[in-house]
Amino acid sequence: MSGTGPGGRRSSGRARRGRWWCATAIIVVLSIAALLFAGLREPTIARALWADRTRVSAILIFAATYIVIAIGKLPGFYLDRVGSALLGAALMVALGVLPFGQAVHAIDFATITLLLGMMIVVGNLRLSGFFRLVTNWVVTGTRHPLVLLAAVTLTSGIFSAFLVNDTICLALTPLVVDLVARLRRDPVPYLLAVAMASNVGSVATITGNPQNIMIGSFSGIPYATFAASLTPVAAIGLVLTFALIAIFHPAEFRNNRSVIGAAVPAHAHRRLAIKSVLVTLAMMAGFFWGEPPAKVALIAGAVLLVTRAVKSEKIYREIDWPLLLMFAGLFVIVAGFEHVLLSPRLIAAIGHQHLDRMPVLALVTAVLSNLVSNVPAVMALKPFVAALPDQQRAWLVVAMSATVAGNLTILGSVANLIVVQRATDRSITIGFWQYFRVGAPLTVLTILVGLWWL
Repeated sequence: MSGTGPGGRRSSGRARRGRWWCATAIIVVLSIAALLFAGLREPTIARALWADRTRVSAILIFAATYIVIAIGKLPGFYLDRVGSALLGAALMVALGVLPFGQAVHAIDFATITLLLGMMIVVGNLRLSGFFRLVTNWVVTGTRHPLVLLAAVTLTSGIFSAFLVNDTICLALTPLVVDLVARLRRDPVPYLLAVAMASNVGSVATITGNPQNIMIGSFSGIPYATFAASLTPVAAIGLVLTFALIAIFHPAEFRNNRSVIGAAVPAHAHRRLAIKSVLVTLAMMAGFFWGEPPAKVALIAGAVLLVTRAVKSEKIYREIDWPLLLMFAGLFVIVAGFEHVLLSPRLIAAIGHQHLDRMPVLALVTAVLSNLVSNVPAVMALKPFVAALPDQQRAWLVVAMSATVAGNLTILGSVANLIVVQRATDRSITIGFWQYFRVGAPLTVLTILVGLWWL
């Protein structure tokens, strides 16, 4: 994603962000070093530090991990976000912050199992050619670019509402690129629709994105209740997505030149596609019926592994193993931090610093999500939200804010990065400003809509 022009500006923006975080990290390290040096000079401080060495270790590990997650990798090393989460978890155990047994129990296997099952289901849908068949069906009869934009927006948003949005972007982006190339249209607005609609649509249900999956496990909110609460927000958000993209791309949508729907050549394994769709529908029925989502998703994924159509190795490659590893590491890091530093009284005190006001909670969530990404942000907010008086409403606000905040910038969500990178691979550049001028007002408006509705 590097280069000159818009791409170069995006790279320089990331570089400035990286330098800012590096400067912050250096200040934190120097401050701690000064404290340790003072401890060597002053026995009283040294004894205090030694007495609280476990607490100091927890603070250092937690802060360092989140700084690396915010930067993207450890400067000068190949340690990325996933590696930093695993290293932080290992250090929590090695330095005695959290006993090994408690570290194992801190990992929410229901969240990881649900995400794993969903990845297997979506992987089967993609490998069967189902998404290509849907794309062909959607574009058949399309005669105007606005209709095409609406079709792309709805397709990305609706699928992301029930299936993990990152995987939907992986499946739809190359199909949309092929489609607009055949129609000789400007690809940027339609790719923006894929990314932004996937974020907005995924607000609707627990299985829409990784942070919602995590919130569903933390909060215990039933799948149907979650969907009933946030589906209207997602629906209004999709309308806003369509409208803003059309407004900011007048040259593409204000002409009367018709487009002729051109189907992308379909290479589908129809039997596998039918089986995958039936299993997916049964899985969704199980969610709404009230069965534990992790149980339903795991059974659905296991059933789809029994096939003669595709090798298991291909399905395993559809699973985002690094994301699962990062989840496991973050569970341990947050548990260690909470175990040593956050007493129930302190959590309650922090939680009542206006976090019980939904606009404040939404703002904090949105800002934190853009600093360290939405999954780590939800992890960090967990102990404080759990102390609020109306936990269900608070978790819904966090889910809504953390998800739609991903539309603020290109770097706001993994779904955005997937679309941008896939587009770059096809020589299509989506600049920072091209994204931000639509994403910023969309983020503000959808958060306001969410707060009004909730």
